[in-house]
Amino acid sequence: MREASKLISQFAMVGQLGLSLLMPLLICLFVCYLLCTKMSVGTWVYIPGFILGLGGSMTTAYKVYLSVIHREEKKKKEKNPNEVYFNKHM
Repeated sequence: MREASKLISQFAMVGQLGLSLLMPLLICLFVCYLLCTKMSVGTWVYIPGFILGLGGSMTTAYKVYLSVIHREEKKKKEKNPNEVYFNKHM
């Protein structure tokens, strides 16, 4: 049961990372589409929109990465009472 819970949480983290990479890019491209259709701005606006979307995706992915690393370090710091250390032989 515990392994299934761990597996589900790992799948959720992969899904969150995928959405974190995809959504900022899609939002920026959608805003560029709105600018082109509603305000008659040239199609050149897609280039900075794409670059800003990639920047947002990288920033969000980096924050997700840092949260995962922080969580793993926190788990590592929790001591297991059954674990034998150098100074604790029995």
